[in-house]
Amino acid sequence: MSSETQLSLFDDSTFNQRELIPTDAKIPIPLGTYPTMTELAQHCDHCHRCVLGDTRTHAVVGRGNLKAPIMVVGEAPGQNEDETGLPFVGRSGQLLEKILASVNLTTENDVYIANINKCRPPDNRVPTPVEVAACVPYLLEQIRLVDPKIILLTGATALKSLTGDKRGITKIRGQWLEWEGRLCMPIFHPSYLLRNSSKERGAPKWLMWQDIQAVRAKLDEIQGNISEK
Repeated sequence: MSSETQLSLFDDSTFNQRELIPTDAKIPIPLGTYPTMTELAQHCDHCHRCVLGDTRTHAVVGRGNLKAPIMVVGEAPGQNEDETGLPFVGRSGQLLEKILASVNLTTENDVYIANINKCRPPDNRVPTPVEVAACVPYLLEQIRLVDPKIILLTGATALKSLTGDKRGITKIRGQWLEWEGRLCMPIFHPSYLLRNSSKERGAPKWLMWQDIQAVRAKLDEIQGNISEK
């Protein structure tokens, strides 16, 4: 082996750049950086691209089927999620599971769940633009790895952070949007539904029932078209 070849083994600038990702928000995370979700999770566990990394118990990366046709995107972890390292495991998560189950969808087979931010903001506040900008590239990599047909955006923060759409969730929920060639639907966050218990026609829970049925129908349509090819 020539001396030039030997030196080249120690001059992999791409590798060195990648290793700096968890410690420096100025280092970009290009699509294709992570070959697996495991490697992405390892970086998240050591990430300090924003101040949220200083106060977390666990980074909360995701759960569910890594090849799911549906991806649910939330805002950020809460206390239960920070303690367990898993998204949507508190009361909101339990309600989300019931909503999915109502149309025969499960995280074992059909759904992968993640958040815009992987670390809990203090007092469950909304993530700042700086915190979102530091973390959303991880989510973009997750979307690439899972490759879902449908993305459900729970709440205004998820909608705005991923798509840039600043419209209120009450105005846009239930509508199909196209983002980066994927079908997206903004829906109410389960925590909002917990605060609005009425099931009367036109109430948030009633609207959520309409939305999740539309999601089920769209998934069946997509899978039917695929099977016919």
